[in-house]
Amino acid sequence: MQRKLKGLVTGLALSTSLFAPAAVSADRELLNSSYDVARELFAAYNVHFNEYWKEKTGDSVEVSQSHAGSSKQAQSIIQGLKADVVTFNQVTDIDILHTRGNLIPENWAERLPNNSSPYYSTMAFLVRKGNPKNIQNWDDLVKEDVALVMPNPKTSGNGRYTYLAALGYAQDSFGGDQQKIDAFLRDFLGQVKVFDSGGRGATTTFIEREIGDVLLTFESEVLNLVDRYDNGEYEVVTPKVSFLAEFPVTWIDEYVKQNGTEDLAKAYLEHLYSEDAQRLLAGFHYRVHNDTVKKETSDRFPDVKLMSIDAIAGNWENATKEHFASGGKLDQLQRRK
Repeated sequence: MQRKLKGLVTGLALSTSLFAPAAVSADRELLNSSYDVARELFAAYNVHFNEYWKEKTGDSVEVSQSHAGSSKQAQSIIQGLKADVVTFNQVTDIDILHTRGNLIPENWAERLPNNSSPYYSTMAFLVRKGNPKNIQNWDDLVKEDVALVMPNPKTSGNGRYTYLAALGYAQDSFGGDQQKIDAFLRDFLGQVKVFDSGGRGATTTFIEREIGDVLLTFESEVLNLVDRYDNGEYEVVTPKVSFLAEFPVTWIDEYVKQNGTEDLAKAYLEHLYSEDAQRLLAGFHYRVHNDTVKKETSDRFPDVKLMSIDAIAGNWENATKEHFASGGKLDQLQRRK
């Protein structure tokens, strides 16, 4: 990039991938810091946005990408990665840009529609050809002979969503019986053979290293994988109850002012809500809000009872404190008896 990425620590640079700039210099530059499995999505969207912006203004845009687990990305921004926009997969990873970094206002989620979440997804299972372990729902994942692969909830928003989806299923199944809920979650976590640091690492472990019977990740990721391996090598199982996984976005007020990109950053995110962009998002198997595109893609996404963070844990602050903080429920459930 022509604009230097000041303050990015060397160790973190090893865990992110910064795409090389184009050979021909663009009129404007933008840096999007995004979550681990969004590489292909934003590679396509950046081309789409550049065409839109060129037609609208006459200027070309070079959008560079930084990818890792969203929690790691948030930390890198606080430490000095001067991203113009973030396209994350968890609200709390944007919230800390306000609470710890004072880089954005507290009301950032009110600045764009749908709580600044232009698209959403849920959690699904990828199983091997023929579904040899007959995985149909969450309760099948706790069978003794089933090995799971998923991102680590401590380092990945994807992993936290998967944990919360399992918790939502247990709450839906066992009502207020906390002992049964805890027993299910303990058994579920005990079946995880590999906790990867991020969603793409979990995919690599399952696909390339051929570890595990079930990959747990975003529905969009497993549908994309089935498209990529179209010989029937993998199958998708979408559980009947799961978590409403929203994908929040925002511009980084402090950095867009420094970089002189405030107008461009806002337009980049606002355009995600346009019908054409929503159609592109749906093409990557994300669920969208646009009514026209929803009708066009209704046969692609099965009906699922999507439980919100408020229904499962009250809010993200409670979920973080109760489940994911050091010594919280996640740590307790993983302790050996």
